[in-house]
Amino acid sequence: MTATETQGFASTSDGTRLRWVALGDRTRQPPVVLLHGGPGLPDYLGPVAPMNADLAPVHRYDQRGTGRSPWRGSHSFARHVGDLAELLDAWAAPRAVLIGHSYGTDLASRFCLAHPERVAAVLLMCGPFVGDWRTGYRAERDRRMSAAQRERLRALQDLPDRTEAQEAELLTLAWFTDHADPERGLRWAVQGARQRRPVNWAMNAELGRAGRADPLDTHLDALRACLPARTELLAGTGDPRPLAALESLAARLDLPLTRIEDAGHEPWLEQPEAVRTTLRRFLRGALGS
Repeated sequence: MTATETQGFASTSDGTRLRWVALGDRTRQPPVVLLHGGPGLPDYLGPVAPMNADLAPVHRYDQRGTGRSPWRGSHSFARHVGDLAELLDAWAAPRAVLIGHSYGTDLASRFCLAHPERVAAVLLMCGPFVGDWRTGYRAERDRRMSAAQRERLRALQDLPDRTEAQEAELLTLAWFTDHADPERGLRWAVQGARQRRPVNWAMNAELGRAGRADPLDTHLDALRACLPARTELLAGTGDPRPLAALESLAARLDLPLTRIEDAGHEPWLEQPEAVRTTLRRFLRGALGS
């Protein structure tokens, strides 16, 4: 049976309207909340939601300043953590199962630090990356690109203003290396460069600076103490971001890490059945079913 989809807008305490979509029976508790990455991208986790919607209602939303949640102002982790708390209130959800992807794992972790009593379980997918992971990531990303591609990407990044075509080209070059299969990765990157727009570069830069000023690395002991008993990590072994960084984090937080073989930074695209199996096992355990 096809799960019912509902959509709406939630108004926050500062008047911002956040667009959300839910799949499944919203009367069931606790819901699952998918937290997309970026930062600065609209929600792109639509393909993940149906994998679990028969087990629990699955909510996702465009973070403020992205997609159909337009907003201008100063971005901070506290503001985005507050948004999620207000969304749970709007959904009448005292607690939720959080599934974060990429930057969404950082948001999920910081939400746990601020509101541990509102988190029933957590799955951290392809993140968070702590320590000096960027050096290895950049080296592997460059290895997957030709010299001409690397040069073109730098040239596009240096432009003070870009046309629509140039923006799409930049995103394609920046994203195709995220996948284990380079041929399919290029196709997915082209598609993503069309659909995940516009990118809020100001939000990306602001939260990037906030992360460097207050890195999650310095909160790992507190995070370990407040994470719910059902917390897991998931990683694609073909992600250019170093798997060793997530293995180290799993050891530091004493968490299980599921490795999805032959998959990159968006493992549901390359290995959908393996991701579906992992998500359903995790959620059944979280719900006690």
